[in-house]
Amino acid sequence: QVQLVESGGGSVQAGGSLELSCTASGSISSIIVMGWYRTAPGKSRELVATITRGGITHYADPVKGRSTISRDAGNTVNLRLNDLKTEDTGTYQCHLEYRSTRNSPEWLQWGPGTLVTVSS
Repeated sequence: QVQLVESGGGSVQAGGSLELSCTASGSISSIIVMGWYRTAPGKSRELVATITRGGITHYADPVKGRSTISRDAGNTVNLRLNDLKTEDTGTYQCHLEYRSTRNSPEWLQWGPGTLVTVSS
C-alpha cells in the first residue's frame, strides 16, 4: 500500500508565497512522475506542475513563471508558489505514478489534499 502525506497548505495574502510538500511511502519500486493538481471551488481538477524521475518539469500556464517544483533524493516532491493570486485558491492534491515492483504496471495514487486559501 502506498500513502501520500501532504503538508504546507494554509491561508496567505495575495502576493505572498507558500511551499507544499508531499512524501510518498509504501511499496514503491520506482517513481515515474510526481506532481500537484488543484481543484478550485466550483471547478474541475487541473494540473499545476509535475516532475519526472529524470527531473523534467512541466507547469500549467496559470502558474508558469511563478512556481517551482522539485524532488529530493527520496520520495518527496515540493511545490513553491510565489506571487499568489486569489485564483490560486483551492485544494491541492499530490499525485504519484509509480511501479510497485520492477516489472509491475504503472499505478496511480492521489493524496487527500491540502487547502490553500489566498485572500486579497
